[in-house]
Amino acid sequence: MKKKLIMALALVLALSMAFATGCSKKETAEETTEETTEETAEETQTEETTEAETEEVAEEEDEENYETGDASLDNARNQNEIGEKELLVASFGTSFNDSRRLTIGAIEGALENALTDYSVRRGFTSQIIIDHVKSRDNVAIDNIGEALDRAEKNGVKTLVVQPTHLMNGFEYNDLVDEIGTRADAFEKVAIGQPLLTSDDDFERVAKALYEATKEYDDGETAICFMGHGTEADSNSVYSKMQEVMDKLGYANYYIGTVEAEPSLEDVMDAVQKGGYKKVVLEPMMVVAGDHANNDMAGDEEDSWKSQLEKAGYEVTCILRGLGEIPEIQQIYVEHAQAAIDSLK
Repeated sequence: MKKKLIMALALVLALSMAFATGCSKKETAEETTEETTEETAEETQTEETTEAETEEVAEEEDEENYETGDASLDNARNQNEIGEKELLVASFGTSFNDSRRLTIGAIEGALENALTDYSVRRGFTSQIIIDHVKSRDNVAIDNIGEALDRAEKNGVKTLVVQPTHLMNGFEYNDLVDEIGTRADAFEKVAIGQPLLTSDDDFERVAKALYEATKEYDDGETAICFMGHGTEADSNSVYSKMQEVMDKLGYANYYIGTVEAEPSLEDVMDAVQKGGYKKVVLEPMMVVAGDHANNDMAGDEEDSWKSQLEKAGYEVTCILRGLGEIPEIQQIYVEHAQAAIDSLK
């Protein structure tokens, strides 16, 4: 019986590019240029990965200085005997146990409650996080390759992958590529979209952030969200979110990033111009992990909290990942449902 493979647009494009690259045996000058460009892109992605891994190494070294919660309360979702339909939730991951349960775990739970025909399983893309959780807490979490192996061995025929990524950037594209290399193991495969994909997604996320923090919006307080930031073109999601906030009339809301633009300096400049007395900080990240606890709310002199306090503001930090917000969870549910619908 011929296998039927149906994939989301991103996966189709990725596979199409791969097939196109291998069609000609003769190397032309144009192909050489394309290969050089691809190699440069791969090097850039490798540098990105190395930087991310370095950050996680730092997290691993620092994390033992404080409690991150009880790992036994979290469900690693790596059970077998799951039936023929699987919904694999793919996340970068975090070794902060409470945040992992309250964010990634909550998104997985929402997907499980809404899409009852599918068995929900977990896969992380950060091997350092996986290894650290295993070493520290003796909890085994599958990486994406292991999750796909498990699905194949369990006889899964229909595989739907829903990433918890914020945007369509390097990590999302790497995930699409990895799923593409294993797609032939299943009869049907579909991949859901990241959180911020459509204009409607942006507006719904902006409203969700406002509803979660409107108690602080008293005219004297700047509510500032810290994103991660990336060198990829997808970094534009942060400026677009600021535009949506402004359009919706959330005049006291500001978006910044740790690694890119807008920077903390940009945020502080906006806060200073607004004449605020107080600042509320909250991560614009799915989890409240190392960046939220240290770069945002840490006591080190270069943290956002310390810099703003030094500038004379009263600072309140909310250590809540986006995954804790029910409306955010619902958007992931709808993206997964759209991926499932594409299989029909």
